Amino acid sequence: MCERNGVDHDDIVSILFTATDDLHATFPAAGARQMGLGDVPLICARELDVVGGTARCVRVLMHLTTDRRRADLRHVYLEGAVALRDDLPG
Repeated sequence: MCERNGVDHDDIVSILFTATDDLHATFPAAGARQMGLGDVPLICARELDVVGGTARCVRVLMHLTTDRRRADLRHVYLEGAVALRDDLPG
């Protein structure tokens, strides 16, 4: 996400992760810490367990400091996750 959008470490304010109930081996934030984001506020939460929802899914909401317009930022989807927000450009 950072590479695709040219986001520098110092531009990240905080990151919120959600994961579906079928993922329980580790916290998504643990991976972010291993990538060097340990000094960024990170929080994990559970995704709603909705019938027909996307299984084995981690969602990431990154808060940034930027002067860019929202339309200039590119959303990142892996595998079948693109179906979560088909109204946004890929």
